[in-house]
Amino acid sequence: MSNWGQFDSDFYQSNYTIDNQEQTCNDSNACGNLYGSRKQQASEQPQPAFVPAEMLVSSAYSGQFFQPTSNQDYYSPSSYIDSFDEEPPLLEVGINFDHIWQKTLTVLNPMKPADGSIMNETDLTGPILFCVALGATLLLAGKVQFGYVYGMSAIGCLGIHALLNLMSSSGVSYGCVASVLGYCLLPMVMLSSCAIFFSLQGTFGTVSALVIIGWCSLSASKIFMSALAMEGQQLLIAYPCALLYGLFALLTVF
Repeated sequence: MSNWGQFDSDFYQSNYTIDNQEQTCNDSNACGNLYGSRKQQASEQPQPAFVPAEMLVSSAYSGQFFQPTSNQDYYSPSSYIDSFDEEPPLLEVGINFDHIWQKTLTVLNPMKPADGSIMNETDLTGPILFCVALGATLLLAGKVQFGYVYGMSAIGCLGIHALLNLMSSSGVSYGCVASVLGYCLLPMVMLSSCAIFFSLQGTFGTVSALVIIGWCSLSASKIFMSALAMEGQQLLIAYPCALLYGLFALLTVF
């Protein structure tokens, strides 16, 4: 038993004494007194007086506060959807049927003044359609002339393009020249359509071919004059155009 008591005393050895316990109690009492003194000082401080709400409002800024307002219509995607819905269906690929119809009416009526803003566009939808129609009507008349139609069209556009760049100060693009000459080929398509039903090798055919050549050249020169602002030069432009359309008339008649 003596050994077990010695082991117990050795196992529970500690540096904690009663003096340390008394010192801890004194420290806690001091902290409590300090906290109480601070609480008493805070209670003894005078409270701020009550300020009426009218005084606070009167001393505040009396100007106007500008706040940004958001426009929901500007940021909403519905406006963009509506704009796309209102556009022509083929406008994204450069096909505007309204402009095609206006150019066609301008060619069919040589006395109608041409709109230079519309005519100065690189629109090849109508010219390609009229070239194919000319070749198709010649084919129905028993003449396979697709190669001649496309070849003379390309060479004629190059010649007229070079001539117009020399005559005008602003210059013109090759696409614009091809567009105008192609649209003015429509009366020649009408002449080739007549060749399907009867022969044009005679007096009537010759007179009809001359009328169609003058019609095409007059319409083309009118459009070039309005698009390029070449006042007083219509006859100078009409002469080379008449030579080009005369070649198409030879293909149609003979």
